Amino acid sequence: MSSLIFAINAVTPIILTVIIGYLLKKSGFINIDFVKMANKLVFRLFLPAMLFLNVYKIENIGDMDFSFVVYAALMLICVFLIALPLVLILTKQPPRRGVLLQASFRSNYALVGIPLASSLFGDDGVAVATLLSAVFIPMLNILAVISLSIFNDKEKPSIKKILLGILKNPLIQSIAAGLFVIYIRYLFVKHGIGFRLCDITPIYKVLEYLSSLATPLALIALGAQFEFSAVSEMKKEIIFGTLMRTLLVPCLGIGIAYFAFGNVFGGAHFAAFVAAFATPVAVSSVPMAQEMGGDTTLAGQMVVWSTLFSVVTIFTASFLLKAAGVF
Repeated sequence: MSSLIFAINAVTPIILTVIIGYLLKKSGFINIDFVKMANKLVFRLFLPAMLFLNVYKIENIGDMDFSFVVYAALMLICVFLIALPLVLILTKQPPRRGVLLQASFRSNYALVGIPLASSLFGDDGVAVATLLSAVFIPMLNILAVISLSIFNDKEKPSIKKILLGILKNPLIQSIAAGLFVIYIRYLFVKHGIGFRLCDITPIYKVLEYLSSLATPLALIALGAQFEFSAVSEMKKEIIFGTLMRTLLVPCLGIGIAYFAFGNVFGGAHFAAFVAAFATPVAVSSVPMAQEMGGDTTLAGQMVVWSTLFSVVTIFTASFLLKAAGVF
């Protein structure tokens, strides 16, 4: 029951904020121009600030368990490769293909995943999940750029353009900047220098302000562009994406870890696996789809429906792992 309550508590604020955005649009307080500008700000300013701080707050990246990280990274690539031919078969529209491919692997790791790992396995769970984020979040964003680039019908995809897209992506740049600052912090510690970025209070405070705006503004914009009328027209894609994200991916990512490596990974690792593979589609997938020519409407539908059904997924995964003695 506690797992069910947590799952409900984890996703309910997301749904309620989306509803607020929807009601604001229907009442005329915001319009589609506001939504487009909000998505642009989230993608180019607020989310980069949030990801930079998430990386910066990692205490010691050298403590990472690389066998655990390698497994999560390889499984993420496997999900990408499994989903790729399936989306090619499912729909002929390139903007929808890119969005569905992104939705298959791109979990809401930062917003829902890390707090979920904390709930499942306490401080050890959140420590492992936070360390994994240094590798997992960059991979999610790199694969998202690839997904949307290869199915961008406005520009012919090429290796050069995809690589440039990765290098120019604000989310990836912010993670790289965070890793660079961590390295500088390591050098300071090594040489006995006590100065830290957080000691520059005005700058650090501004980063925290910008970071705190990322999630609520993205969710309000998502609600404002959500249309129930689009459900019937995109029913096939919505069903596929939701089942992929909330059923197939959790079974693969968590199931293989348990049956093949159950004697290698501990409870904290499995808490991070639930965070990585059982959480809904990332909110940031919507502004990225808008910026890179994907079907923004479908991207929004995927976030909403996967979030709703993730309650069952999170509860089932945590219940089974607890029953198996992992937690």
